[in-house]
Amino acid sequence: MDLDVVNKALENLAQTAHIKGRWKPITQKKNDNGLDGLVEFTFDRKAYKVNAEVKNNIRAIHLPKLYELAENYPPLIVIADQIFPKIKEELRNHNIAYLETNGNIWLKHDKGLYWIDTNKTMPEEKEKVNRAFTKTGIKVVFDILRDEALINLPYREIAKRAEIALGNVNYIMNGLKEKGFLLKLNKSTFKLTNKQELLNTWITKYEEKLKPELEIGTFRFLKQEDFLNWKNLPLKNGKTWWGGEPGGDLYTNYLKPAVLTLYTTETRNELIKNYRLIPDPNGNVKVYRKFWTYNEVSDRMAPPLLIYADLINTSDHRCIETAQKLYHELFEGKF
Repeated sequence: MDLDVVNKALENLAQTAHIKGRWKPITQKKNDNGLDGLVEFTFDRKAYKVNAEVKNNIRAIHLPKLYELAENYPPLIVIADQIFPKIKEELRNHNIAYLETNGNIWLKHDKGLYWIDTNKTMPEEKEKVNRAFTKTGIKVVFDILRDEALINLPYREIAKRAEIALGNVNYIMNGLKEKGFLLKLNKSTFKLTNKQELLNTWITKYEEKLKPELEIGTFRFLKQEDFLNWKNLPLKNGKTWWGGEPGGDLYTNYLKPAVLTLYTTETRNELIKNYRLIPDPNGNVKVYRKFWTYNEVSDRMAPPLLIYADLINTSDHRCIETAQKLYHELFEGKF
């Protein structure tokens, strides 16, 4: 927990909104309930205590845990450097208060609603580049998350599987060691550590760095009935796979997709011809280039770990529920 984030947030809140808040650490160990502390706000000379969770930045991957904390320890406030608008919306929908270091706040209680969203974002400190989470590194880490045995293969074999230059592998492995994700057991053997944190980091970095580079375009079907009957779309075997919401639905039978995501090796013209797609920036079909180098058993669905990431990164509660279901069915105990 970064106490500096708390101090900046409360200081700017007092200056911009004249709302006083006092930080109080909890006496139990954090692992007992997952909370960082509590904030005591003063409204009309009356104290209002709120359980608190502190993050440098909130990403979609953090939402399931925050929902759980809010349910078990209400009321809850999240304090962070910066919170993206979509995340704020989801927090409000779950009645979770939030406070940014610039003093922006949303806090609803029995005496009223305090909502400030006009303060400028505080400048972020530049993050040191870690080679494990460059665009190339993200591809290799994805392979490692799917098959941990890869970390003990010769670097030449890792490079061959990932279709990258041999020299990159050393940088990526050193990056994982630097972040505490690789533990050396003996002279030549390693194991993954902090695997849940590694997965969470990968999900965030994939969305921010690699996925935008993979985008082919946004489309709509020539006929709306094709969207409604997407399960019957004759995908080219070995060339195109369902990701995101349709992939989640095929794995769990739990989600009615609002947006269809495809991963493919087909060209843009082939996609338009084969699936009767029309380019449309406001369309509900999003297509990305396939980046993984070997396939799962399914010939219609992208790797389930990628589908899980797609669902989490939507920040949408329907998709997050489906992602959690997918996680419990396929990944419980693995991370």
